[in-house]
Amino acid sequence: MTGSTGVSVINLGCRVNRVESDRISREFAQAGFSLVPAEEAALIVINTCAVTGEAEAKTRKAVRHALGQPGEPIVIATGCAANLHPDMLEELSDRVCVEPSKISVVDRACELLSLDRRDAEADEVAEGGVDARSLAEMLGRSRWGIKVQDGCNNRCTYCIVWKARGPERSVPVEAVLDQVRLAAEAGIPEVVLTGVNLGAYDGVGPSDEHVEIDELLRAILEETSVAQVRLSSLEPMDVSDRLIDYMAAHKDRIAPFLHLPLQSGSTETLSRMGRPYTAEEFLALVERIRAHLPEVALSCDVIVGFPGETDEEFEQSLSFCRKVGFSRMHVFRYSARPGTIAADMPDQVPPEVKEERSVRMRALAQDLARYDARSRIDTVENAVLEAGRPATLASFHRIHVMDAPETTPALVRVAIMGMDESGALYGRVARSEDAASEECDG
Repeated sequence: MTGSTGVSVINLGCRVNRVESDRISREFAQAGFSLVPAEEAALIVINTCAVTGEAEAKTRKAVRHALGQPGEPIVIATGCAANLHPDMLEELSDRVCVEPSKISVVDRACELLSLDRRDAEADEVAEGGVDARSLAEMLGRSRWGIKVQDGCNNRCTYCIVWKARGPERSVPVEAVLDQVRLAAEAGIPEVVLTGVNLGAYDGVGPSDEHVEIDELLRAILEETSVAQVRLSSLEPMDVSDRLIDYMAAHKDRIAPFLHLPLQSGSTETLSRMGRPYTAEEFLALVERIRAHLPEVALSCDVIVGFPGETDEEFEQSLSFCRKVGFSRMHVFRYSARPGTIAADMPDQVPPEVKEERSVRMRALAQDLARYDARSRIDTVENAVLEAGRPATLASFHRIHVMDAPETTPALVRVAIMGMDESGALYGRVARSEDAASEECDG
């Protein structure tokens, strides 16, 4: 091709989608395409979502909007909605192409634009693609997500993702290490391991051995130079004592942070959701984690207004979250997803009740987040410094670092000094006396 071809990647939906979209963008850049705004693109990729009916409606709207761009671009739809309902998207226009395989998006783009991928790779960039640091600058990311697992074998009654994503499968260990090394080469201080069901990671090692998530962490720490690794989200039943122990032993390089999708603090509600644990079992897990890793920050997802949720069950869930003391809570009002068991359950909760419960749960979430942040004053944590924005602590709180070095991104030790009236933490780069105090406290 003559001159680079402009492509825009639009992400809809979850954290895993965001990571996949970033990787698609990197692959386009390495193949010689220019990443441009949608209005300048010859081709637009939309990574779709289908987690709720509303998400599917947003997908259709995003495709129509892309089709209306002035350059009349070709639109490639990939992701969950594309897998579940390809005909629905292709019927929108003959310029829409559905590509079920996200790893094939760039090849499909070259095919649709009548380009040879080898020519694309040689155009305006050195053979082999742009260098890692340029990729990082192009995407504007200080923390890279790396998808190591896809699919889900669970059958939660509210969820359609297991149908859209298929069965569980894992990225081989060496392929994960290659991505981590690329991030380290790009100067990225933190990588975030992601997956649809991350704790179910069962990768193949160099000697064809099975490798679980704690063993993958060990390989990353031993075989790459990345400064810090973070786990994105783990189902409670997948958090083993072995994983907890390894995180505790390496908290200097593994962020002491776990996102555990609780969904409800009522055992009765959890049973209707098809979740394979009770509230009591979840609480026992939290106690084990904190016994070995007391500085851990725990976040969760919570659904309010699930079918059949009584006032008593909601109060149980509210009280449970208060007892655990989550540092962050993502609160969702239940939204019926056609094609799921829960959508046809009796005793659907009225919208006004779901709204009232959501307001109360979000207020609790705000109080707990501030309490957890305040508890970290006079401690020292790793923090990822990012240009033009507050730093991100290992505990995932944001902090203003008053004497932050100008070179970013970077991972530094930060002494947390206080909290301003808005609830925002502030601190400074840690000094030797802070480190000495930390050792004494430990």
